[in-house]
Amino acid sequence: MLLLAGCFHAAYGNDGVYYVSGSHLVPLQETDISISKEVLTITLCDDGFASVDVAYEMVNNGPAKTVTMGFEANTPYNDGENFNKSCQHPNIKDFSVVMNGTPLQYKNGVAKEKDDENTAHIPIDLTKWREPVEADPGYEESGADMVHMLFNPTTKEYTRYSYVYYFNANFKSGVNTIHHTYRYEMSYGVGHAFEVPYWLTPAMRWANHRIDDFTLRISAENTNKHFLVDGKCFLGSPFKVASGKGKVRKLAKTDYMEEMWEVTLRNGVVEWHARNFTTDDDMCINSADIIYQPAKDCALYYDSGPTYVPFYVSNGNVLSVFGKGLQNEAFAKRIRRNLPYAHRGYVFKDKQLKAIFESQWWYMPDPSFTPTQGTFLPHETKLMEENK
Repeated sequence: MLLLAGCFHAAYGNDGVYYVSGSHLVPLQETDISISKEVLTITLCDDGFASVDVAYEMVNNGPAKTVTMGFEANTPYNDGENFNKSCQHPNIKDFSVVMNGTPLQYKNGVAKEKDDENTAHIPIDLTKWREPVEADPGYEESGADMVHMLFNPTTKEYTRYSYVYYFNANFKSGVNTIHHTYRYEMSYGVGHAFEVPYWLTPAMRWANHRIDDFTLRISAENTNKHFLVDGKCFLGSPFKVASGKGKVRKLAKTDYMEEMWEVTLRNGVVEWHARNFTTDDDMCINSADIIYQPAKDCALYYDSGPTYVPFYVSNGNVLSVFGKGLQNEAFAKRIRRNLPYAHRGYVFKDKQLKAIFESQWWYMPDPSFTPTQGTFLPHETKLMEENK
């Protein structure tokens, strides 16, 4: 069984509706404004970041009004970062929001998380809460040294918190558009090279408690990615390859993994679409190495860390996965140094390598691929050099 430990930089996010009480943010259910359309595009990049682009079409069924909208992003886990008193998330960059064609200014705040209900955030008064120190009662038991928390010296209470980017949205009567973008430093940990979690449930706070027309796009521009899409709300219909080279299949539930979609994608986009979309579940995009172990239909492993390679390489299991009876380190090195070629679709002339990589589901041959100077990323070059 593969355990998920040592996960870094995890940050869920999505937009909810709030009112502001003093400097506090309080979530509410909006009664007049509904989400008629949302296009969510997540681009997986080679620099360790995911670019997120969210385009809303919203309908105000009442008179013109101003609503405070907030983008929620929970704190990183086990990353060594202290509480940011500016309330800006340490792993989110280049946040922007445009409404009806006009750029908006935003502010930053903090909201208290409930472990059992991510959308039920309540305000945090930073005059009463502070970052905990080891001398605080219950510090060790709270796990404050591993998970971002705040401490209330009066009540002796600890709480996890989320950063919130919020802005005043002036809704005219009828149709309105909101478009925001940001870059998010992807998580990584034991068993996976990258992780992009995303809250879907805050969208259910709006008047229609659904998204009338919802599209999710996951993109790998000028790169190749092998990943899983985890979210039970997507299981009813498949992802489709909208552009580029790619394949999609549904993975069955196992003793350590729920049913989910597996995608291999090269310089392309996969897309999922639904009408009257509603969910009580959130989603996460994980590198696919999380599911592969030295067993039947295995693929690749790599040493955990922020390397952002779309495959997993471990000296201990390459032969058991690919060996085909050739149990020697020289053969294992051949496999490892050819992995970057395989993920770009290189067509192998060597019969052994050809047979091995063609047996892997994620492999997509591309006869037009010719490696040139600068084709490979620095960590791929290092992998090849280490296995000469």
